[in-house]
Amino acid sequence: MSFKGIVRELKEMREGIGNRSRRGGEGGRQWRGRTRSHIAPDQASPNIEEVEQGRWANLPSELLLDIIRRVEDTETSWPARSVVVFCAAVCRSWRDVTKEIVQTPEQCGRITFPISLKQPGSRDQPIQCFIKRDRATSTFRLYYGLTPSEDENDKLLLAARKIRRATSTDFVISLVADDFSRASNAYVGKLRSNFLGTKFTVYDSQPPQDAAVKTNSRSSRRFHSKQVSPRVPAYNYSIATISYELSVLRTRGPRRLHCVIHSIPLASIQEGGSAPTPQSFPQSINEQCPPSPGLPGKEQPISFSSTSLSEPPPTFSDDRLILKNKAPRWHEQLQCWCLNFRGRVTVASVKNFQLVAAVEPHHNIPVAEQEKVILQFGKIGKDIFTMDYRYPLSAFQAFAICLSSFDTKPACE
Repeated sequence: MSFKGIVRELKEMREGIGNRSRRGGEGGRQWRGRTRSHIAPDQASPNIEEVEQGRWANLPSELLLDIIRRVEDTETSWPARSVVVFCAAVCRSWRDVTKEIVQTPEQCGRITFPISLKQPGSRDQPIQCFIKRDRATSTFRLYYGLTPSEDENDKLLLAARKIRRATSTDFVISLVADDFSRASNAYVGKLRSNFLGTKFTVYDSQPPQDAAVKTNSRSSRRFHSKQVSPRVPAYNYSIATISYELSVLRTRGPRRLHCVIHSIPLASIQEGGSAPTPQSFPQSINEQCPPSPGLPGKEQPISFSSTSLSEPPPTFSDDRLILKNKAPRWHEQLQCWCLNFRGRVTVASVKNFQLVAAVEPHHNIPVAEQEKVILQFGKIGKDIFTMDYRYPLSAFQAFAICLSSFDTKPACE
């Protein structure tokens, strides 16, 4: 069989699995009409390994390795890269080989699996994405690519919904665009602001370190079931803090912000350093061990009573990464503040920014590394913004930082 024929059969097999999943989902809708106080009874889910895979599960290891390597080398962009995901969905042997061959975004600069959104970006060049804002539904969608395509067949990476509360604003972040429940398996984290919109905290649904525990349970896989019991708790772990400097004299100008990334050490941008790289999502809620009350990390209440207009910038620390916005220059002819976005930003906006590492001389960070733009965000059209990020930030962390720019900041402008 030719290589193209193998790829075609993989797509047909994947479509068949999707049809079975949809039929199963229709049966699950019967539970939606019941009150949330009822707990769904345990139902034995079918053993994935017992699903008939035909001759594909018994391929010689050398042939299987060659097939997946050829798929990985040829399908480098979306939507064609979905074939790589199809390979991982065939059976356990295919999944293990695929995970062994497919590299992280830091190594290859490509996003493949959902866990890639929690892994650091490429060291060599920024990963280019764009954000679409829907004002009517207060939702924001992160897509993979340079700009929106004409056929709107862009790869959705993450979605967020803005929820206003009495003393704060939440941006709930999900893997899908139609489910923002914290009890959902698609929930990945959130962003919360204080009352003034000057301080934000990024929360992750899993611990900063990769503490996943292997389990043999088949019924608790993260992406095989979209419905979970409403009583299942969801933990939030603080991984970053974003602070906007207040405008005391009410002078108009670019926003100034600092981002303290608690989950990334400063040593990650030093020579030979590395950033935390999770390899998988926790497969069950039992694997998300809540932190001790005395340890930093678990969601803590944010003070909303402070009205001080002299909040100092974060102090430097030798064990955590701090980002600051790159200072723009004043253009006399254009009479505006300017930054070199290398053609990725075309509309002037107070939301536009570039973030670089904030270091001190004793940190011994090379000058080239200090000037490297780790995250840039800017407007290119009505409700369309670009987001380019690179190592050591992940797509999830970069998206959360960019979301903070959409919140109202009356004290900063």
